[in-house]
Amino acid sequence: MCGIAGYFVTRPREGLGEALRRMTTSIAHRGPDDAGYFEAVGGGGNVRVGLGHRRLSIIDLATGHQPLANADQSLQIVFNGEIYNFESLRTDLVTRGYVFRTRSDTEVLLHAYHEWGADCLARLRGMFAFAIWDARHDRLFLARDRFGKKPLFVSRLDGALIFASEIKALLQFPGLTARVDHSALADYFRYRYVPAPATLFAGVHKLMPGSYLTCDADGLSEARYYAPPDGQPRPPGPVSGDPTQEFLNLLDDSVRVRMVSDVPFGAFLSGGIDSSAIVGLMARHSNLPVKTFSVGFAESTYSELKYARVVAEHFGTEHHELVVSQAHLLEHLPKLTQLRDAPIAEPSDIPIYLLALEAQRSVKMVLTGEGSDELLGGYPKHVYERHVAAYQQLPGWLRHDAIEPLIQALPYRFRRAKTAIVNLGIESHSERMSRWFGALTEEECTQLLDPDAVAPGRRSDLASALAGTSALRAILFFDQTSWLPDNLLERGDRMTMGASIEARMPFLDHELAAFVSGLPDSWRVRGFTTKRILRLAMQRLLPPRILQRPKVGFRVPVNEWFRGPMREYLLGHLTGSDSRTRGYFRPAALQRVLQEHISGRQNHEKLLWCLLNLEVWHRAYGL
Repeated sequence: MCGIAGYFVTRPREGLGEALRRMTTSIAHRGPDDAGYFEAVGGGGNVRVGLGHRRLSIIDLATGHQPLANADQSLQIVFNGEIYNFESLRTDLVTRGYVFRTRSDTEVLLHAYHEWGADCLARLRGMFAFAIWDARHDRLFLARDRFGKKPLFVSRLDGALIFASEIKALLQFPGLTARVDHSALADYFRYRYVPAPATLFAGVHKLMPGSYLTCDADGLSEARYYAPPDGQPRPPGPVSGDPTQEFLNLLDDSVRVRMVSDVPFGAFLSGGIDSSAIVGLMARHSNLPVKTFSVGFAESTYSELKYARVVAEHFGTEHHELVVSQAHLLEHLPKLTQLRDAPIAEPSDIPIYLLALEAQRSVKMVLTGEGSDELLGGYPKHVYERHVAAYQQLPGWLRHDAIEPLIQALPYRFRRAKTAIVNLGIESHSERMSRWFGALTEEECTQLLDPDAVAPGRRSDLASALAGTSALRAILFFDQTSWLPDNLLERGDRMTMGASIEARMPFLDHELAAFVSGLPDSWRVRGFTTKRILRLAMQRLLPPRILQRPKVGFRVPVNEWFRGPMREYLLGHLTGSDSRTRGYFRPAALQRVLQEHISGRQNHEKLLWCLLNLEVWHRAYGL
């Protein structure tokens, strides 16, 4: 696992070598073990290219230095990620005449590109973002994995294309300055993150998951090689064999291949079914106790440590625990905002980072349960969304004037029912998708945001593109292409790499995703049972107490903290004289939201968290 950065320049300029080193040094936390650089001139002297690399050594510790060249120096690569099927690819390439000098998956990837070009991407099983300088064609080739587990940011600037694993590296390049993209602000308030390809920085974009980009003297071209199969209707035909056993076999193999490592590794364990399943399957393939790491909170209502202990004892793991308080949040929030190059979209970023720091003391890689909910249908919204069509058959006056006010008057403990009723009544598909986990509806945006300060967003409606799919497949496709890569995977990458450890996600294996997508919806969600196929597959592996417990989610008690120990911190940032963001909001609307939350009349924790972190982000970058 590593960090990469580089440039492709068609107009001469000074200081490119120094800029490349600054870019790479700025992401040294992604690769504290080694650094490397490559620079060349191409295109008859009209093109200059630079590749930079920071290495976290996981496989082939002795000979894995990058940038790596092929034998005739016509190709140079910098690579961030892991290719889990590199050994079988290597065997295939040897039969085709390729000679290998290292044991690394990086060299396999380089030769695979030489042999198949962009078509090599379809053969890869793993997580990756990489850049290849192809001197044969004076071309730079960039690519990102299918689900977007590994990040890659790009910017075009005065005859240059610059790229990097993190935005902070791009900002080291001459001429690119930190500026707010005001068109992205509205989307930030609706989603609590900025959907790709945009970012909150003007002129900085994400390479889309499952995409590649080529750059030469004639310009840029971008193409997509993969989209999650839930974006299409389920293939017709009956289910053959035993789906539960086949699912278990695929998941078990996905765990096994992700345990290949030349350094110590472990697992993040929450005590939920997802991470518990990963730990249980890891125990099958390990001769030593699995190292497990769990985080909890002093507030017992939010802590899942007791469930993690049940799993740890069941599988005899070497277990480590960490307890987090609001003091940790106040201490680390500004630093983590700079680490993420964005507002911290989820409060859970902080405990994940602290857990990664704890894990880093004894391992360099962890497996996690990330992606299970988005692949298998694990959230309450996956149950509710299947009933949208039926609910919206009710007359509008009954839904909006009778049912919604009645439900909204219920106490906070009924928050899921309140959320469900409001969202089921939203007729716009794109607004409903973002609202399930979002902060503001369109109406709420109008009420809170100052239209002179916040430009309209750039949202698109997926409904037409998903015509013919089931309601469950449509919402899962949204999760897999937006919520997951732009929020959860981005969080996981920055918080673990910020602590210089690698995170691997067995549920996000494209072969496993293809199998699950080929099943009828009822194998994922049936009635009020979520992730049904996983629950069936784990019946003989996990303790009943873990299988039967309700989903809690990784929640941080910011609701209580904002009313108590963080109250003055919140008010000072949002309404103080030195606030940089209060001009985005209508003053009366902002005061109403704050007063309703602090008094306990309403819970606006998601919205207030978004507002607070936008302010922290502005301060971190002097915006």
